[in-house]
Amino acid sequence: MNQTRTFLLFALVAVAYLLWMAWDKDYGPKPPAASPAAAASASPGADGGVPSASGGGAPAAVPSGAAGQAGSGQLITVSTDVLRLTVDTRGGSVVRSELLHYPAEPRTKKTPEPAPVRLLDEEGKQFFAAQSGLVSSQGPAPDHRALFQSAQGSYQLADGQNELKVDLAWQDAAGLKVTKTYTLKRGSYVVELAQKIDNGSGTPWQGNAYEQLQRVAPPQERNWLQNFTDPAAHSFLGAGWYSPEDKFDELPFADFQKKPLNKPITGGWAAMLQHYFFVAWIPPATEAASYATTVVNPDTAQPLYLIRTVGPALNVAPGQSATSSARLYVGPKLQGTLDAIAPGLELTTNYGWLTVISQPLHKLLSWLQAICGNWGLAIILLVLILKAAMWKLTAAQFRSGARMRKLQPRVQALRERYGDDKMKLQQAMMELYKKEKVNPMSGCLPILITFPVFLGLYRVLMESVELRQAPFFGWIHDLSAPDPFFVLPAIYVLVMLATQWLTPTTGMDPAQAKMMKVMPILFAVLFAFFPAGLVLYWVINGATSLAQQWYITRQVERAEQKAKTA
Repeated sequence: MNQTRTFLLFALVAVAYLLWMAWDKDYGPKPPAASPAAAASASPGADGGVPSASGGGAPAAVPSGAAGQAGSGQLITVSTDVLRLTVDTRGGSVVRSELLHYPAEPRTKKTPEPAPVRLLDEEGKQFFAAQSGLVSSQGPAPDHRALFQSAQGSYQLADGQNELKVDLAWQDAAGLKVTKTYTLKRGSYVVELAQKIDNGSGTPWQGNAYEQLQRVAPPQERNWLQNFTDPAAHSFLGAGWYSPEDKFDELPFADFQKKPLNKPITGGWAAMLQHYFFVAWIPPATEAASYATTVVNPDTAQPLYLIRTVGPALNVAPGQSATSSARLYVGPKLQGTLDAIAPGLELTTNYGWLTVISQPLHKLLSWLQAICGNWGLAIILLVLILKAAMWKLTAAQFRSGARMRKLQPRVQALRERYGDDKMKLQQAMMELYKKEKVNPMSGCLPILITFPVFLGLYRVLMESVELRQAPFFGWIHDLSAPDPFFVLPAIYVLVMLATQWLTPTTGMDPAQAKMMKVMPILFAVLFAFFPAGLVLYWVINGATSLAQQWYITRQVERAEQKAKTA
């Protein structure tokens, strides 16, 4: 197998891999779609499942009248330097979150200050809420539908202030009081939750605290081309959780009913994941909690997908108090910082089976960006480092290719001599290669090594929130979006054509030769829709390979000329 064949195989496998992912998005199993009527509901989370007080995590029936109470709470705005949350006093749930440092759309002259990314959302079609509460089988308990009271309508982290507390209070006629406190800190996407139970009644109180995430499946409005080229189309969407024993696991919306989660976990977390961002409840690491998933209203046009944790039993004697705590993460998948929040949290950036390759590549890419201050330059430096590391392997490949190029006239003569007798032709070619000390298989090893690296880097470029809307230079204002003027795809076509000119076609049949001529056109069309960061990688990778190939070809030619004149 010569270099051209290995290149062709490499390109076809890569395209096939991307096409398969696009096909799976279009035709694979999907959760039920929402109808316009269902999407218009005011607050779909109000009827969400409530866990039992046993701590088992199984949903209990929603009491009658819950839907009618859904919209009667007050919306409290809580703002820090990085987050703006909306808390509904109906349940004390976080029903909206805006990430102030992440605009939903790129900044342009027409929209210099675009709206921030909204992760949690109370709107019907995008409904996504972080809920918490208490349940008890022996007495009253405020779950995520109970009405709390707030002293203020808004809270703002002031200049010089590093911490902001938001208190919500609930009390029943018998004297049981629950205070739900959210604590937010400057520069942090972690929200601390404390549910304090003051038992002013004359009887003991027993129950459980729980935290849960509910959301509808976001509408998928991409066509087949967007499914093929849009990074978000290839990113996981659904629930994920972590346990120290089994590590990270995930559950797409389509499998919620077929493979429900129901297990005790100590030291884990539960999340809802999407491209670039996620929300996670993190119970105390020392407490055993019951983790469960379920589908609320599965037979309706707009089912709710729920993942919850239920804490251990709480016992509060009369006149005593107890506090249940948890942490809520609402923010980006910032690698290098998440594991400091909770073990395994960096696995929310799901590289799948490529994790062992992609995580080191991301660390190297981040280190290079810290040095040069530009993600585009970091990609270029990363390619150069990888090329330097594999210089000897690719040099052997190019030397073999240069020698095979010299043999093309002799191979053509063998083709004319043996005609359609392919067996004799192959035997004659192998004898020729052996005599001239040329190994046609030398191009395979570099491909076997570089292909997994390419796939790992592809996942890094697709999943890294740091590259989202990151500018390069000149006309490229967003490395995660396609090149607006198609300059990089055009440059890559020129690189491919120059590579083909240097690449020997020895042993290639006419069908393969025609395919090689079509490849630049095919890649030009594909790369016109690919993110600019990925095309930049291909351009630099191809250009450095071309330069190395040209250099080694010249070396081989000079060595042969010296040998002839000696």
